[in-house]
Amino acid sequence: MLSNKNPSTPAATETSANELLAELPLSVRDVTVAYHRKPVLWNLSLDIPARSLVGIVGPNGAGKSTLLKTVVDMVPRISGEVQVFGQRYSKARSRVAYVPQRETVDWDFPATALDVVQMGTYGQLGWFRRAGQAERQRSLEALRQMEIEHLATRQISQLSGGQQQRTFLARALVQRADLYLMDEPFAAVDASTERAIVTLMRTLQTQGKTILVVHHDLHTVPNYFDYLVLLNTRLVAAGPTSEVFTEDNLQKTYGGKLTLLEEVGEAMRLRDGGSP
Repeated sequence: MLSNKNPSTPAATETSANELLAELPLSVRDVTVAYHRKPVLWNLSLDIPARSLVGIVGPNGAGKSTLLKTVVDMVPRISGEVQVFGQRYSKARSRVAYVPQRETVDWDFPATALDVVQMGTYGQLGWFRRAGQAERQRSLEALRQMEIEHLATRQISQLSGGQQQRTFLARALVQRADLYLMDEPFAAVDASTERAIVTLMRTLQTQGKTILVVHHDLHTVPNYFDYLVLLNTRLVAAGPTSEVFTEDNLQKTYGGKLTLLEEVGEAMRLRDGGSP
């Protein structure tokens, strides 16, 4: 008996669209966010492809950190919709790990580095279970991966800036997420910590994870990220770094900060084999 269903019917098309959306780690549609009636993100629409290492770049006040906070429901939206793997964040929370800016954390909180990392396991334990030996071992392994296992029992207030950042990255690791949101992880860290963060991001990507990183150093963008979002309240451009990271797009994003752009433009020409 022949089926009367046509795969091109609206119902079939809607199903196909929903399946495609579910494959996207992050989909943002017509999102507007404002602080004290001043727009910080304006009518933003964006799809992030799976297994990409994404840099979010723009001037101060462009809405980069706000974008990450909007994804994890830390700030309210005036309008628009955010979906994580085709669901609201509240439904996909266990698949997302968020690393905040270091200066927003209360580092005087009485906790050791190991305590902080173990907090990353709580979301998988449920309400009435406490972290046990298995969670402790996972947390120690994450500290070992970030090369600070020897600091496990040290109070977080006694850690250096780079060690604190590594601790929060270890906490993100034990969450075993599929989407990682990192807000300025390279800010005020030493060179060895920066290398460790880059290694971690690339390792996560090879494991099929998607990583979004708020980033300020334009000179390292081509080396660190394969996908780029240029943001200045509105979306300026988004796509593969090799296509989006252009002088024209940077001018649109940063406006009149010509000295910085000239330096980056020179670095880009040298990267592409041009003469100084």
